[in-house]
Amino acid sequence: MNNLPIFVGLDYHQSGVQVCVLDERGQELWNRMCPNSWRAIVKAVELHGQAVKAAIESCSGAADIAEELVHRAGWTVNLAHPGYVTRMKQNPDKTDYSDARMLADLQRVGYLPRVWLAPLAIRELRMLVRYRQQQVNRRRAIKLRIGAILREQRVRNTEYPRWRKPWLEWLRTGAQLSRQGRWVVEQHLEELEALKTRIAKAEKQLLQATAEDVLVSRLQRLAGIGRVTAWMLRAEVGRFDRFNTGKQLARFCGLTPRNASSGMRQADAGLIRAANPMLRSTLIEAAHRLARFDPRWKALATRMIARGKPTNVAIAAVANRWIRWLFHEVPRMCAA
Repeated sequence: MNNLPIFVGLDYHQSGVQVCVLDERGQELWNRMCPNSWRAIVKAVELHGQAVKAAIESCSGAADIAEELVHRAGWTVNLAHPGYVTRMKQNPDKTDYSDARMLADLQRVGYLPRVWLAPLAIRELRMLVRYRQQQVNRRRAIKLRIGAILREQRVRNTEYPRWRKPWLEWLRTGAQLSRQGRWVVEQHLEELEALKTRIAKAEKQLLQATAEDVLVSRLQRLAGIGRVTAWMLRAEVGRFDRFNTGKQLARFCGLTPRNASSGMRQADAGLIRAANPMLRSTLIEAAHRLARFDPRWKALATRMIARGKPTNVAIAAVANRWIRWLFHEVPRMCAA
């Protein structure tokens, strides 16, 4: 059997996996569809060599089969960023055959744009965190719909703060709504109660899942950081030491400005867009709290606003500086 290294590209689909095998010179040894099973993939590839270095695009289900190939078959498997792979292909045509070959070739020459393969525990935590956030987003959308109905029917109540118990009681019994408006609002209120229960259950599940997580507990000891922010950081960042610098971490979180300079013009174009919007919004909310209650970050925001920076820019800068500070703080937190 050939013991020379071979390079494998895996184009993943739920129904099957296109497997391409290249040798060190880039010669194609095999490129066919296999069943969606790590055993079937290994059986097909082992006919061409044993020292396997594989690449698979990051997509739904890819992490599971990659982890199986790593732990059960002993392969070296890297997840690839699908957006960057598409740009590097420079070809409008798309086939499973060419995609698998492209991945294998990028792995062979060392140009594969890698994505972190999160362990199963982190992927499970992400599932919980994202489920909770989905329910929160639905709750927000329903509240906006109720507000739209009240505006449309010109109904207001300035006596109570919105969404507090007295205001909700007024909405149920005292608001002067039309017959159909009343019915729609009641349906929305019922859904809000159901979502409240789902969110509470999700948070209870998250508390159980992170009960023994040292990093989550240490994060919650920081000023302005509650359990939701701690859960989000743990789930989406996972391991802080997978980044080389705090700047890399801030860029991953979408908190660094995007350079839009050309020629003599030097300019920024807002925050970078290639980031998890849920993680970024959570950190921006945390920065609002930090800028109000933590003296260090409040001083930074105050100085920037005094120099004429808009408040949202100052808050984004606080989030950027804070996450970069956290990058250096986490090793000390976990070692304590």
